[in-house]
Amino acid sequence: MKKLLESWDQHIQAFSDKPFMKYFRISSSVIWNLFLLFLTLMLVGIVFLGSIGAGYFASLVKDEKLSSKQEMRETIFNYDETSQLYFANNQYLGKMRTDLERTETTLKQVSPKVIDAVLATEDEYFYEHNGIVPKAVFRGLLQDVSNSSMQTGGSTLTQQLIKNQVLTNEVSYERKAKELLLAMRLEHFMTKDEILEAYLNIIPYGRNSAGRNIAGVETASKGIFNKSASDLNLPQAAYIAGIPQSPFAYTPYTQTGQLKDKKMLQLGVNRMKTVLYRMHETGYISDTEYKKALKYNIVKDFRAREKQATEKYPYVTYEIEDQAKDIMAKILAKKDGIEAKRIDKESKLREKYTILADRELRSKGYKIYSTIDKKLYDAMDKAKDSFPYYGATYTKNVTDPETGETKPVADPVQVGGVVIENETGRLLSFIGGRDFKLEELNHATQAKRSNGSTMKPLLVYAPAIEYGRIGAGSPVADVKFNYGGWQPSNFDVNEERGIVSARDALKDSLNLPAIRLYAQIMANKPANFLEKMGFSNLDADDYTNYSTSIGALKYGVTVEENANAFATFANGGDFVDAYVVEKIVDRNGKTIYKHKSKKKRVFSEETSYIITDMLRDVFNGGTGSKAKGSLNFSGDFAGKTGTSQEYKDVWLVGYNPKITLGVWMGYDQPKTLNQYNGAYFDPSTRINLFWARVMNSIYSTDPKLATAGGSSFTRPPNVVNRSFCADTGGYSGCGNMTSDLFNGSLSVPPVTISSLLSPFGGTLPAKKEEKKNVNNTTTDKKNEDKKKNESSSNNSNSSSSNNTQTNKPSTGGSNNSTGSDNTSKPESNNKPPATNNGGSGNSSNKPSTGTEEKPSTGGGNSGSGSNESTEKPKPKPDDSKEDKE
Repeated sequence: MKKLLESWDQHIQAFSDKPFMKYFRISSSVIWNLFLLFLTLMLVGIVFLGSIGAGYFASLVKDEKLSSKQEMRETIFNYDETSQLYFANNQYLGKMRTDLERTETTLKQVSPKVIDAVLATEDEYFYEHNGIVPKAVFRGLLQDVSNSSMQTGGSTLTQQLIKNQVLTNEVSYERKAKELLLAMRLEHFMTKDEILEAYLNIIPYGRNSAGRNIAGVETASKGIFNKSASDLNLPQAAYIAGIPQSPFAYTPYTQTGQLKDKKMLQLGVNRMKTVLYRMHETGYISDTEYKKALKYNIVKDFRAREKQATEKYPYVTYEIEDQAKDIMAKILAKKDGIEAKRIDKESKLREKYTILADRELRSKGYKIYSTIDKKLYDAMDKAKDSFPYYGATYTKNVTDPETGETKPVADPVQVGGVVIENETGRLLSFIGGRDFKLEELNHATQAKRSNGSTMKPLLVYAPAIEYGRIGAGSPVADVKFNYGGWQPSNFDVNEERGIVSARDALKDSLNLPAIRLYAQIMANKPANFLEKMGFSNLDADDYTNYSTSIGALKYGVTVEENANAFATFANGGDFVDAYVVEKIVDRNGKTIYKHKSKKKRVFSEETSYIITDMLRDVFNGGTGSKAKGSLNFSGDFAGKTGTSQEYKDVWLVGYNPKITLGVWMGYDQPKTLNQYNGAYFDPSTRINLFWARVMNSIYSTDPKLATAGGSSFTRPPNVVNRSFCADTGGYSGCGNMTSDLFNGSLSVPPVTISSLLSPFGGTLPAKKEEKKNVNNTTTDKKNEDKKKNESSSNNSNSSSSNNTQTNKPSTGGSNNSTGSDNTSKPESNNKPPATNNGGSGNSSNKPSTGTEEKPSTGGGNSGSGSNESTEKPKPKPDDSKEDKE
């Protein structure tokens, strides 16, 4: 063996001594040295380029403030969530209008199939990496630098969360560098499950079946499949997981909430199959599950188009939102140390906090609970839609302020109504208008109109009783006068009864006694009572003009305000402000606002009962007889009709011990309702019939509300029947004695003819002096038990009541506030201004109107004037005897 090795050494030595080996050794040495040099240069280059890259990366993120753990977690979890609206009794209404709809959920409430689909598709190594995957980052960088047509993406779930919650969607190296830095930092501050939960709540998912933009897996599940994310099956989970890559391409819905066509739907279906493939490749599903899911018809599961709350209940939705914003504005202002009163008084401050409140409510996931009873609202809405006697529908030309295009639209008689629970102020239901698509203005809570003769008990008779100026039957003067050229009159311009009782003057809604009595108590500033009862748009002139007594307000009053004021009488003189928002709860379940009803003493119990008893007569033989005669039930009601100048507005506000119902009719562009009466009845009859129809709908929904549970108004102990002289109000020395209700604590002073006629003067009509005694003797009052029996029997005697109303000349009621029809203006400071109709009732953003065209004289709904019936409606038997006015 030794010899063999020695032999090999000799051969090798001989081979190495050959001449060509010398050149080989030199060459290999050079190559090796060159290799070492190249390797050194490459390492130096890598270090150099790395240093440059690190420096560039540092320059990109140098301005990025490193937030603390707490700040970063708050930023991540601070995602917008859509607030929800509720009817009364926690009945869901819908979501607030917002640009992006989102409902928060937790990881435990999401199906494992959804989580697997998301991880398989978006971030296979989610539970392994520390926020970024370097290989994916460099691959994405190389594709970007080389401008490759194939972009595989490299963002982890953590990076996507940072992009959506901390940064923006800006495409730049600076944003990407910050994203990488913050993603790695976030992994130190949050657990993997927290990151995954946040991702599932913030990621966009296109549109839902209502056409609204959505984000969050729970919102997507409900909006696309109408089921919770916890209940999704495998194909549904895969479909949801695939949408975020291109939300508006893969969502199955258009902007209107309609399903896309078959070709466009296939894009989302193909994406679902891609997700299923990735789930199979990564081992999340078996071969059997994969094949079965591929055959699944996902299209059949797509939810049918869903109407938004603003489509189903537009008036309700907008009203709740508006009132909630007012509340939230004051809450936010209080946090900033600003008193709520300043919000009401300072317009700029109110504007600022209303904007902030709007943002807060639309994005912070509040639950807003209202007082609106859904069943009651639906019933009243149905009654409104089926009422056939509104009046003529005109056609008007409107100009679009954006395009300048002029087109004809329907101009129907509009309507507003509210039902208020007297004791609490809860606004139980309302009628906002004939058709929201035609006019968005809420005629129950926003439109301000002249309230006509409904003003008389509020501003004249109740204050006069409170001051001790009159009792229920005290004499007042129905006598004409000329005050500096102003010559008001009753509805019948030739009528003046002379001395009449306050009860009859109010029942028949005579203008002259109301104006005279108001002038006699004006020094006491009775308009302050209106302010106490929530009239929010009073002008300085309204406190001094005599015509205010018959409803000639400068800016007018809403139906809500008017009805709310009458509820004061039902409450025994306590005003309780009406409200719509019951409470507001934040996303954590904390109640941040809860309404507390507060009573404000306005009138005494005695005054309230006396005026209520007088207003009972409006329904029992007065101007509201047709309303009570059309009811399907009996109850103890008091109320008042009203009409403004030229029949531009008609009103009826009626109340029982439980609720107050106020209704109004008129055109948005004020014009007379007193036309086409052969088809629709006269305006005062229309409002009577409408009030009765709405009250009947309340009765059909909740009989206890409509009947006040069978209760009647309770007479206070201090309200007494007192005998007095019908001519002077004195208590003796008169051959024309009668009796009526008085406040036992007050002594009403006797009057003379001169004092009754002051301050305007005038002369008693000689021919009517004998008749007045006959009229006044009808005011004798029975004891309380008999009064209750009389009230309960009124329904059965409704035919008699209507006959009385028909045979008696109409001298006011819902027609006689037209005493303010006189437009001649006296020269005194205390003279009434030219009668203002309380504004047009138009929405502030309503297009300008052009010329009116011939009206449609059909009944029915107002959606378009042409849809109304042109057939003359047939009156009911009780309605066939129309008032001749």
